[in-house]
Amino acid sequence: MRFLLIFRPVLAAAALLALVPAARAADISTVQNLSQAEFRELSEDLGAALSFKPMIPSESMGTTGFDVGVGVTGTRLAHRGVWAKASGGSEPESTLPVGTVRVHKGLPFDVDVGASLSTTSTNARAIGGEVRWAVLPGSTVVPAVALRASASMLTGVGQIDLNTYGFDVSVSKGFAMLTPYAGVGTVLVRSRPDAGTGLARESFSQTKLFAGLNVNLGLVNLAFEGDRTGDTTSYGVKAGFRF
Repeated sequence: MRFLLIFRPVLAAAALLALVPAARAADISTVQNLSQAEFRELSEDLGAALSFKPMIPSESMGTTGFDVGVGVTGTRLAHRGVWAKASGGSEPESTLPVGTVRVHKGLPFDVDVGASLSTTSTNARAIGGEVRWAVLPGSTVVPAVALRASASMLTGVGQIDLNTYGFDVSVSKGFAMLTPYAGVGTVLVRSRPDAGTGLARESFSQTKLFAGLNVNLGLVNLAFEGDRTGDTTSYGVKAGFRF
C-alpha cells in the first residue's frame, strides 16, 4: 500500500498520457483550405504547443544525474477556427492536451541534455531535445543560471513540415525539497506547407516566458510549469524520478 502511495503521482501522469491519443479529433489534413494569413496562425498555434518545454530547474544534475518522467501540458489555442478549417471542419479542444515522455541526463562541465516525445489528441506529434549549460551551477546560497538551446520537429501531419528552435536563459534556486525556476527567451518557428496546398512557407519568432516549481519527494519528483509563447499560454505537470 505504501508503495502505491509513493508512486501514485507517476501512475496518474502515465494514465493521463495514455488517454491523450485515445480520441483522435481535428486531424490536420485540409491545409489547402487556408489563406496565407491563416496558415501563419495555424503555425503559431503548432509552434507554441509543440515547442520544447523545460519542465526542469536550471541547475546542472552532474555527470551521474538523471531526470525521467511523463508529463501533460494543456495549451490554450489562440486560433481554433483556423485549426478547424485545416481539419475539414472538426474543431479541436479549446485547450489542446499534449502528453510527453521526457528524459534528461547530466554531463561533465555542468552541461545537461534532454529529449522528449510528445503526442496530442490530433495527428500532430513532435520530437524534441535540449542542450543546457549552467553558467552558474548554483549552491546553497547562490542561484543557478543556465543557457538553453532547444529544438522540436512536428510529425504526423503530412501537409506541414514544422520545426522550432528555442533559446533562453533561466534561473533557479533550491529551498529544501522545493526549487522554483523561471526564464525568458525566444522560439523561432519554421513552417513549410506541402507544395500541393499552394501556400508559402512561414518563418517567425515568438517571445517565450516560463516559470515553474520542482518538488523533490525523494523517490518521486514533480514539476509544475506555466509557459507563455507568443500569444499562447500553456500549463503543465510532470511526474517521474530525479537522481
